[in-house]
Parts: sequence; C-alpha cells; structure tokens
Amino acid sequence: MKKALIAMSGGVDSSVSALLTMKKGYRCEGVTMRLFEKEQEEDKLCKTCCSDKDIEDAMRITNRMGIPYTVVDYTVEFKQQIIEKFVCTYEQGGTPNPCIDCNRYMKFDKLYDAAMERGCEIVVTGHYARIQYDENTGRYLLKKAVDETKDQSYVLYNLTQEQLAHVYFPLGEMTKSKVREIAEAEGFVNAHKSDSQDICFVPDGDYAGFIESYRGKACEPGDFVDDKGNVLGRHKGLIHYTIGQRKGLGISSSAPLFVTRIDPVKNEVVLTHGDGLFSDTLYATDVNLISVSKIEDGMRVQAKVRYRHKQQPASVWQLEDGRIKVQFDEPQRAITKGQSVVLYDGDVVVGGGIIL
Repeated sequence: MKKALIAMSGGVDSSVSALLTMKKGYRCEGVTMRLFEKEQEEDKLCKTCCSDKDIEDAMRITNRMGIPYTVVDYTVEFKQQIIEKFVCTYEQGGTPNPCIDCNRYMKFDKLYDAAMERGCEIVVTGHYARIQYDENTGRYLLKKAVDETKDQSYVLYNLTQEQLAHVYFPLGEMTKSKVREIAEAEGFVNAHKSDSQDICFVPDGDYAGFIESYRGKACEPGDFVDDKGNVLGRHKGLIHYTIGQRKGLGISSSAPLFVTRIDPVKNEVVLTHGDGLFSDTLYATDVNLISVSKIEDGMRVQAKVRYRHKQQPASVWQLEDGRIKVQFDEPQRAITKGQSVVLYDGDVVVGGGIIL
C-alpha cells in the first residue's frame, strides 16, 4: 500500500485532505510542523496557523481516523529561512510574503524531504490548487483551483517539477462549502473552524513592532520627501511603511499622499499624490518556471503582483542573468519590491519570481 504524509495544520482543509487521501487507498501519516515559539497571547493566535490549539485539533482528527500523528520541530530552520528574510526585506525597503517562503522552504522542502525519508510517495496539503501532467510537454502543471475564491496557486509558484510529481492537493476540485460539509458529516471538531488570516508569527499584525522586538532596537527615523527630494516631514523608520500606503503618515496635505518609494540607502520614504504609484514594468529575480522550461521573448501572459491582485495582461522576457522583465499592457498600482509576480496562461501557472 502506498504511503502519504499529510501536512496537518489543525484546520478543516488539511483534515478533509487527510480523509480523502485515506479513501483513495493510501496509508496515511499526519504531521504538524512546529515553526516558532509562541510568546503571544492565545487570543491573538486564534487567527493564525500552527498554534498549540491547532496541534490539539490535528491530534483529535488523526486519532479519530486512526492514523499516526507526530509534531516535528522546525523552529530553527523557520527562524533562519523565513523570519530573518521577512525582517531583512522590510529593512531593505521591501514588503515580503512569508507565506510563499514557508511553502517553499518548509512545506515543500523540509516536509517533502521528511516524506521521502519515510518512504512516502506523496505529500498532501489542504491547498486549493490543482496539479496535472501534460503528456505533450512532459511537464507537470500547476493550475488554479476550481473555487477561484479560495485559489492558492499564487503562493505555490515555487514548486519544482520533482515536487509536483509527488504532491497531492485533494481540494483543488472542490468548493470550501463542500469541504465543510464533508467535515461536518464526519463529525470533525474543526468543521466550522475559521480560516487562518494573519502571518503566524505576527498574529496582531504589528509588523514593525515585531521587527523592532526581534532586532532588539528601534528603527532609525528619517525624512519623508517628495519625488523632487523636498523634505515633507519625518518618518518613524522604514519598516513602518509599504508601497501604496496612505494612512498613518502624519503629513498634512491638500490632497492625499501615498508612499511611492522606500530608499534604504538614504533612509527616505518618498511620497506622491497618486500618479507616481503606477508603473507598467517590473523586474523579478529568483525565478521558477513550471509550465515552460524557458520564456520566449515577448511571451503573452496574465500577471499578478500580489495575492489579491486581479491578473492583468502583460508580455514577459527572460534576461540572460535569469531575471524576468514583465511589461503590462496598462500601468499597475503599487508594484512592490519583495512581493511576488506570478504569471498565468489561463488557469495554468507559467511561473513567477520576487519583484526587484
């Protein structure tokens, strides 16, 4: 009998994924990754994943299904590869997406390796996405979920061909309401548990406060300037701001001001009245391609520059150093360093990279 390692978050999605995998005839084993030490108050953790309550829920579900369950400690690796990068990106004037990095380095790297070491054929998660093998190209494809309101293909663009061959997303063809219906019929304790919403290690959403606590020092204040370099006021430190931000600037103006650029070299935050927020071109690095082995010059795609961004038509070029250049048909608002651009061909993920 084939073996499957199920990434159990304690939520309804991973629980139903485990059930569906078991019904496909796999011998399942559940595992939860402990990623960081929790010093925050429990009420703040209720919106995140990986809390002690989540571990308790996962244990109850796996006990009910009669499958083995373990908790693995990746706190050191998570700090080195996720939290440190998160902090550094903010300090360098960018806005990171640690959930993408967690999928890349934790779920589909550390956990994937653990699955292979345990003799498991597949790693199973509760992500809403689909995997399909294209016989014409000999490549595995990552596709959007049927339920586009829950689609998570954007945060999975780093999956490699080898990983895609050994990963299973049971919920890709299902709606969220159907998943809850199955969980309720099975009597799962988490059938109506709310979805996690915030970054797990910053449950109160105070990114700047977390970074200052992590570094053990306050961020250095600097100048707000306009696009001509005129000083408009003082900012509290670069980590308090992100591209497109309007609220919390503390600058009086006849028209709303927005953050349009963050300069870590000069320690300046550049403000604009709005027009400066729009750009039609971006460059991205750390590129991973899925549906193709290389980008043909001027390839037509639809591109997203953040998770909730509506994909937009664009052309893409792959440069000699491996970076990609993406040019949108129409200027896009608040393209942000540190976020990811993900390229689509219909419902198929072409690939993606980190915006420079």
